[in-house]
Amino acid sequence: MRTPSSSGFDLWEAVDGLRENFPRMAGYMNSGQPGQTGRMGRGDVRTAILVALAKEPMHGYQIIQSIEASTNGAWKPSAGSIYPTLQLLSDEGLVSSEQVGERKVYSLTEAGKEAAAEFSSGPTPWEPRRSWNSDRNTALPKAGAKLAQAAAQVAQSGTAEQRERAVAAIDEARRTLYSILAED
Repeated sequence: MRTPSSSGFDLWEAVDGLRENFPRMAGYMNSGQPGQTGRMGRGDVRTAILVALAKEPMHGYQIIQSIEASTNGAWKPSAGSIYPTLQLLSDEGLVSSEQVGERKVYSLTEAGKEAAAEFSSGPTPWEPRRSWNSDRNTALPKAGAKLAQAAAQVAQSGTAEQRERAVAAIDEARRTLYSILAED
């Protein structure tokens, strides 16, 4: 049974937040590995579409297939991320569309070609920007998962006073982590 602490902060919400965020990090650890899917950010979908359309005009499903082929199956964006992004790119004047038969075929405008050219020399969205394979880079997500497990145990078995102290400890840890990022 989930009960909020007397401080008004729900320890379970904190645990759920950790659980929600660490699978995303695990997805980044897996992205780029054939046969494993990784979640990409919205900006990455945008870039991937521009890179795909730089090759040739395509309809939405072809764009999805092109991205999947470029990543050796590691990333297959959904239609729910491709089509809204195509609309956004169209609104920005970077792509245009033409009805060809029953399909809408998208191509880059001159502005879109310029935007796509920016990515031709750098890493594509599916190329790993960091190496997540080392113990050093997986240590933080593992530590966070262990913290979530400990918090869940305190939430389940601890007294009201212990839960309040746990909330304070997690709040302090969060502040400490942000202060680390704020260092010069």
